[in-house]
Amino acid sequence: MAQRFYDTRSAEIREFVPLVPGQASVYYCGATVQGMPHVGHVRSAIVFDVLIRWLEASGLRVTSVRNVTDIDDKILDRSAASHEEGFEPSDLYPSREPWWALAYRFEKAFDAAYLALGVRRPTYEPRATGHITEMFALIGRLIERGHAYPALDGSGDVYFDVRSWERYGELTRQRVEDMQDAPDADPRGKRDPRDFALWKGAKEGEPATASWESPWGRGRPGWHLECSAMSTKYLGSSFDIHGGGLDLRFPHHENELAQSAAAGDGFARFWLHNGLVTYQGEKMSKSVGNTISPEQMLAMARPKAVRYFLGQAHYRSQLDYRPGALEEAEAAVERIEGFVARAAAVVDAPAPVGPLAEAVPAAFRAAMEDDLAVPQALAVLHETVRAGNTALAAQDHDAAAARLAEVRAMTAVLGFDDVPEPEASGSGPEALALDALVRAQIEARAQARADRDWATADRIRDALAAAGVVVADGADGATWRLAD
Repeated sequence: MAQRFYDTRSAEIREFVPLVPGQASVYYCGATVQGMPHVGHVRSAIVFDVLIRWLEASGLRVTSVRNVTDIDDKILDRSAASHEEGFEPSDLYPSREPWWALAYRFEKAFDAAYLALGVRRPTYEPRATGHITEMFALIGRLIERGHAYPALDGSGDVYFDVRSWERYGELTRQRVEDMQDAPDADPRGKRDPRDFALWKGAKEGEPATASWESPWGRGRPGWHLECSAMSTKYLGSSFDIHGGGLDLRFPHHENELAQSAAAGDGFARFWLHNGLVTYQGEKMSKSVGNTISPEQMLAMARPKAVRYFLGQAHYRSQLDYRPGALEEAEAAVERIEGFVARAAAVVDAPAPVGPLAEAVPAAFRAAMEDDLAVPQALAVLHETVRAGNTALAAQDHDAAAARLAEVRAMTAVLGFDDVPEPEASGSGPEALALDALVRAQIEARAQARADRDWATADRIRDALAAAGVVVADGADGATWRLAD
């Protein structure tokens, strides 16, 4: 099967053929660093991390870009609030914090969340404030082509003229007449209330450091403009994939596409959007109190289990969090780790030769090639673990080694191997050695039971229990844990 993805723009699954043979170019929207990361941010990062890993596993050299929006209305508002009389500081929001310091601090918080969950850094991670010159050039091209204009009220704003671009609305298949007004500024400065800002004129009371001199007056860039300028700078006027959360389709991605295409760029050939995260079927809301943060998840479960949970659904599907979900993810991860530890103690798995996509089972590859169907790929992973456990029980070392090699290839593709684990979590060399010793005893017990040597089986179980090891028998084989 050839690689296929669902393209939001055409609303169909299409075969993916890179613009440049042997290479792939991917841009996905990163954080607006106004606060701590939420689970939607992290889920999106994991989705595109898996996408990039799979493209690389398929033999492509991938250039990836994830932006940082470090200048924005909300960033300025939160900084301004910290300077107001009566502001109550906290660890999260200290008093009198400059906007750029706030943005940098939260950028580092996003970096920490990505690192904790094994999300690799992209090839380039540009900040909006470092690309003002490129934004000037893009605005100039749009004005020259008749698709942008300075505000009619002399405020210094520059707007995109949506009526001038007949394809406006193509990404979300909307008509201009049915769209809401853009919320940028006083509509008296616009030709049409749905026109959106490319450049925002400086306002009284805003810090001077938050604006730049431009041909249209001092100001700062509009949000949509930033991504168009940065993606094409690093990937060229046309590139393979643009990604982001489903909530960004409109107006952000619609406006990106319109301004880039109107300026003459081919822009993204595929648009991929990941679904949102809900809490027991409901939209997460701080006012309702049904939110959970990545930080809370990482306090409740190991990072590998959190990554498993956030990455287990199909990327286009809604991912629903409910109490107990992380425990289920932990159990799934432990089944995989248990087999790998047991197998590695008795067999040597051959290292893959060539791209990882050639080392995974055919069913796993078919699932990933079918619009990145991770749920089906995970089913293949667990099926392979079960087959490996069966081979170990039968002392079929050749089959066990083959299954171990396949499992390792699949976990590498899914990014589990790059998730750092604190030593206290039981992932250090001492813990692995203990696991191998206990597994050897469990296998001896299993053999005794198969031989109906109940006395030996009971003696092994009692010896493990005396050492504080609790053994649980299940469909996928026996598992163990230390007694509470």
